[in-house]
Amino acid sequence: MRDKLIIGRMIPTGSRVHGLDPRSKITAMLLFTAALILSNGWPQLAALTILSILVLTATKIPAKTYLRALRPLRWLMLFVFLFQLIAGAGNGTVNLAAADPLLWSGTWGPFTLTSAVLSSALLAVSRMALLIVFTAMLTFTTTPSMLSRGVEGMLKPLSRKGTGAERFSLMMRLALRFIPALLEEAQTILKAQAARGADYEEMKLKEKARLLLSLLVPVTVGAFRRAEELTTSLEARGYRIGAPRTAYRQLIWRSADTWFTLLFALLPVGALLMRLTV
Repeated sequence: MRDKLIIGRMIPTGSRVHGLDPRSKITAMLLFTAALILSNGWPQLAALTILSILVLTATKIPAKTYLRALRPLRWLMLFVFLFQLIAGAGNGTVNLAAADPLLWSGTWGPFTLTSAVLSSALLAVSRMALLIVFTAMLTFTTTPSMLSRGVEGMLKPLSRKGTGAERFSLMMRLALRFIPALLEEAQTILKAQAARGADYEEMKLKEKARLLLSLLVPVTVGAFRRAEELTTSLEARGYRIGAPRTAYRQLIWRSADTWFTLLFALLPVGALLMRLTV
């Protein structure tokens, strides 16, 4: 189970993207997300895809690793595709500027499926896939501790008393640490159930759902137990929010971070201009 969830793992390759400041990569991800939201057609999406491929290639991480990041969310992507398809075919309205020209149409009861509706559904799924892959790039090239420190550094100027950013950073760091631990505990429980005769592979879909529901109680109890142990450990070490402390690795903003951020800053501006001119 833990091997299937690859998002959130650091994959060191020594690339230049790995050496960038985490604040620049987080800012680039936000700008890329804004460009995806503003894009309303295949030309804009094609430009974003080309840039994504260039950045992903620069990370020196194999393409199959990014494809593995899409695998756990394939059912959600299928749901988004079907929802967009049914919604567009049901009301017969779609943004034709964001879709291909009307090439064909077919009517099945109350639904009217056209090439424009299909193009709009594929566009929505493509946006989601690009967002997942780019988010995976951020986690593949940044350690959880540096990622949380980057978020803390970006939020610190916005916090009034100076502790809000540190609280959010601590919460984010602990959440990233707890995810693999909870997955490992769920896998241990599944192996224990398999040792007692529960054949997960041969079960029907209804029995699999019932077995997964039986994992909720022990995993939830284990999460509370781990949280209590962590709280006791932090108190025993004298950890206090807002206390002055230093960091082993300092965040340093370099010229490469500036150029990297400016490159992605052009994306939402270009997408907005193309949207206004259509």
